[in-house]
Amino acid sequence: MSITAQDVAKLRSQTGAGMLDCKKALEENNGDFEKAIDWLRKKGAAKAAKRADKIAAEGKIFTYLHGGRVGVMLELNSETDFVAKNEKFSLLGNDIAMHIAAMNPKYLSREDVTEEDLNRERAIYREQLVNEGKPAEMVEKILEGKMNKYYSENCLLEQDFIKDEDKKIGELLTAISGEIGEKITLRRFVRYEVGEGIEKKQNNFVEEVNEQLN
Repeated sequence: MSITAQDVAKLRSQTGAGMLDCKKALEENNGDFEKAIDWLRKKGAAKAAKRADKIAAEGKIFTYLHGGRVGVMLELNSETDFVAKNEKFSLLGNDIAMHIAAMNPKYLSREDVTEEDLNRERAIYREQLVNEGKPAEMVEKILEGKMNKYYSENCLLEQDFIKDEDKKIGELLTAISGEIGEKITLRRFVRYEVGEGIEKKQNNFVEEVNEQLN
């Protein structure tokens, strides 16, 4: 069954859950609204949505170091300091830090993607489609799909969680928020890798031998 934007908007108005959660709920339940609502409740999305207007200003800074070459630091927020000490909260922070180290997202969400990057990617994809001979009326539709794939690869909240690829990081946050009963948000992160951004000199092997002989 084809899920429309109107269907997603309707479910969102009924539950308050996020757009991505509503879309997945409808897809998982073949467009059945009642089953989709139950699905959202089970996942904790509907419960978490009720706390969407709450302020999450407490929390904790998490760090992760992999082999001394990759390091991650992130800020995970909660409504209360009590929840910031919760075992599930700590496990969530550590899991996301490890995920960032492995998947190297460029942005937190699609809203953070720079206009420069968006324009560059769209231009590249559009030229590819034109060169492939795609009909003009199809280019924009296909382009939308390619951009969604770009977001899923580069935006942390839309990446598949490495420990459970059936969940995206954003969905993981929603599920834990529902379980704990408090709004949990991922505010920011930074990832470091040894040698990143340094231009390394690469000598031609023959030239290197000649340098040594002379």
